[in-house]
Amino acid sequence: MRLLLLSNSTNYRSGYLDHAMADVRSFLGRARRLAFVPFALKDQAGYAAKAQQRFAREGVEVTAVTEDGGAATLAAAEAVFVGGGNTFRLLHLLQRSGLLELLRRQAQQGMPYLGASAGTNVVAPTIMTTNDMPIVQPASFTALGLVPFQINPHYQDPPSGSTHMGETREDRLREYLEENDRLVVGLREGAWLEVEGEAVRLSGRAGARLFQRGRAPEDVEPGTSLAPWLGAGAP
Repeated sequence: MRLLLLSNSTNYRSGYLDHAMADVRSFLGRARRLAFVPFALKDQAGYAAKAQQRFAREGVEVTAVTEDGGAATLAAAEAVFVGGGNTFRLLHLLQRSGLLELLRRQAQQGMPYLGASAGTNVVAPTIMTTNDMPIVQPASFTALGLVPFQINPHYQDPPSGSTHMGETREDRLREYLEENDRLVVGLREGAWLEVEGEAVRLSGRAGARLFQRGRAPEDVEPGTSLAPWLGAGAP
């Protein structure tokens, strides 16, 4: 199984996927036919055109996955890219179209899976650690389950000196852990995860914060293997 899971598709002061494209190209290797899943946005045609234009610069042909013809598109592709947007809408349409199981099976069989934001969220066992509002109601929160941990893309640390009295991202993830006992990887902007089989490595230009029930959050830097947190116990 090969996964490249981006926290975000657009970084500050850079174009669409520019901050990660070198790693994306390396990840895709010789693949030149990419299936793009645009379900997380309402304007799927516009979203697909954006991906097609960006990957055309890399010599990669992008075909949009649709609800009615998605199975054939995925079958003909050499890799898949699941784009960002609203995670609830993405999961809802994957479930409704019947493509969730197919996508899981193809990724497990080795098709390279590129995800960004919502597309990264759905790789986890559930979407319970997304930042998004539930604008639609999926059949369940159960997602692809390609990794054994939860992911929180776009993780933001509490700003120093802020007078905001509402919940921080850390507060919300602690609440998740009050009801669930599963590692949560908070991916900061500009960070991504590289998954090869059971090996998981943090990459990119920013770190991550790891949350576990009953333990203080831990910061990890790019280049760190997550193996110690996925084995018998945390370091």
